[in-house]
Amino acid sequence: MRTVALGIVAMACLVAVARGGNFFQDSEMTWGDGRGKVVDGGRGLDLTLDKTSGSGFQSKTEYLFGKIDMQIKLVPGNSAGTVTTFYLSSQGAAHDEIDFEFLGNVTGEPYTLHTNVFAKGQGQREQQFRLWFDPTKAFHTYSIIWNPQHVIFAVDGTAIRDFKNHEARGVSFPKSQPMRLYASWWNQELSGMGYRRMRWVQRKFMIYNYCTDPKRVAQGLPAECKLR
Repeated sequence: MRTVALGIVAMACLVAVARGGNFFQDSEMTWGDGRGKVVDGGRGLDLTLDKTSGSGFQSKTEYLFGKIDMQIKLVPGNSAGTVTTFYLSSQGAAHDEIDFEFLGNVTGEPYTLHTNVFAKGQGQREQQFRLWFDPTKAFHTYSIIWNPQHVIFAVDGTAIRDFKNHEARGVSFPKSQPMRLYASWWNQELSGMGYRRMRWVQRKFMIYNYCTDPKRVAQGLPAECKLR
């Protein structure tokens, strides 16, 4: 299994906060040589990145559904080659996975925010965005909300993507395989205002959508792309 990881280049920090849990008990560092550490009596976990390398952790337990909030400030300046990522993942060839990744770029170019959902080993459901702020200036909250009907990606409380459960129409959805990373139960769907805000973000800031990729369209749209 992969871990929550930061790539290599300058100095960055990722902060996770445990609500109703304790990182001393619930998580373990998988790499980083001291660059990752549990803080605040077990209520917080810091991952840092320096010129040598990054760091990573994973939860000791697998969870079925939950909400994860990560406080992240990204590498400023030339961040080419840096990948900051957190995700949920089960194990095995037919695994489920929910990805939130930040792809670095050369100085002056914006970060690309990359999202993907795997179900039963099948991914290729990428959507990519530019952010409407400079993610290197301050910490922002990036969230995954996962329940039996939705996988929602959000930035500072604004949803940017909602992958719905369309199993009744033949679309695989990640709901039967527990995944690793700290989480607690969260049953949520977007309100009408939340959907309107998400559509605004998608119109203004989405730069890639697998449902409109000409190469994929030539092979036929995935079933979920044909659903409203």
